[in-house]
Amino acid sequence: MQVVHLLRKYNPAEWGGTETALLRLCDGLRQHGVTPVVFCPCAKNGFAADPLAESGCTVKRFRACVPIWGISPEQKKKLTAVGGNLMSFDLPVALWREPEISVMHSHTLGRLGGIALTVARRRRLPFVVTIHGGVLDLPEELKNNFQRSATRGWEWGKLFGLLLQSRRLFLEADAILTCNPKEAALLQKQHPAKRILEQPHGIATGLYRPDRRDQVRAAFPQLEDKQLLLCAARIDPVKNQGWLMEQAPALFQKHPRALLVLAGACTDAGYGQLLRRRTQELGLGKRVLFTGLLPADDPRLIGLFQQAQAVIVPSLSETFGLVILEAWAAGTMVISSRTSGASALIQHGQNGWLFDLKNPKTFQDGIDETLLKPDFRARMAAAGSKVVRKEYDLNVLAGRLKNLYEQLVEEKNALRHSTR
Repeated sequence: MQVVHLLRKYNPAEWGGTETALLRLCDGLRQHGVTPVVFCPCAKNGFAADPLAESGCTVKRFRACVPIWGISPEQKKKLTAVGGNLMSFDLPVALWREPEISVMHSHTLGRLGGIALTVARRRRLPFVVTIHGGVLDLPEELKNNFQRSATRGWEWGKLFGLLLQSRRLFLEADAILTCNPKEAALLQKQHPAKRILEQPHGIATGLYRPDRRDQVRAAFPQLEDKQLLLCAARIDPVKNQGWLMEQAPALFQKHPRALLVLAGACTDAGYGQLLRRRTQELGLGKRVLFTGLLPADDPRLIGLFQQAQAVIVPSLSETFGLVILEAWAAGTMVISSRTSGASALIQHGQNGWLFDLKNPKTFQDGIDETLLKPDFRARMAAAGSKVVRKEYDLNVLAGRLKNLYEQLVEEKNALRHSTR
């Protein structure tokens, strides 16, 4: 069985949660005899390594653009990085000519998703769409930001969106997958007749068993004799590192050995510059470490998870929170904002700590409990590790997805024969 996986963006230099989730999924699917072929837009900036290709995936690139006139190159770059509705004239031909496809699986909505749906219908293939970043389950602030971005310039791509019926993506899909139970429930209410399934991201727990702490301490000598607080996420406003920075002075005053590590690629240059400038303004230059991009399988990143006293997730929105599973697999406690994804995974005070962004004291209390009470920290980490081993094993989840693929192929073949 060969399955096409379509991405809106894939630049290894801007690695994030969606890329990690797909990398793990493809690894799991191959164990079940499924051959993944990844289609993604060309990346303008060069990169030294391609984790998907190195893992055994076939990666095929196509040209795409932001179909808006009247916005700056910097705005186009930002839209491409974090949420632009791209258009491609190469993709329809590439998907049409790709041989031996069993299923078309889109990990993007909008016009690119509409192209994949159109080709799937013409080729009579099952079409599956996965929601990674949330559609209905989004904070109002993020929805408003997306709407403001859409009103800038003249979007000539709307005509193609109408032709591709990209707004009918959910209505026409054979299956809609979401990693978030709240998102699944909201979608099911809106589309009661559709097959909507909760398919959480899986994790290869064995990757986090070898001890990598010596390697990370060698790479970052600043960690020596520090209480490490790790925020592993791309540098982007939705990940909310700026809020974390504002809480840091009070945190460091009470916990002088604490070190905040921000590990992740920068997908918003302006925000990244603002964070670094604010670090200096607050006098935190020696208390905050920016590591830059660390690939998902990098021993240094795994070592950071293992070395950390806690992994902090201050996001405005997380529909799942793969980083939570990574922390648990490494045996580390998680302190997270109350996003829907984190709230579905973490039971407050039982396997982690949840805090309210509007009430910073709840965050500071979580830090105090974690750094001042080693037994509490160990208990939370152990409970999280048990959850990830029992419920989020990569092989089991990939097998479940393969079964769905087979069911959809069977249904499509039966329908084809009944219309002859």
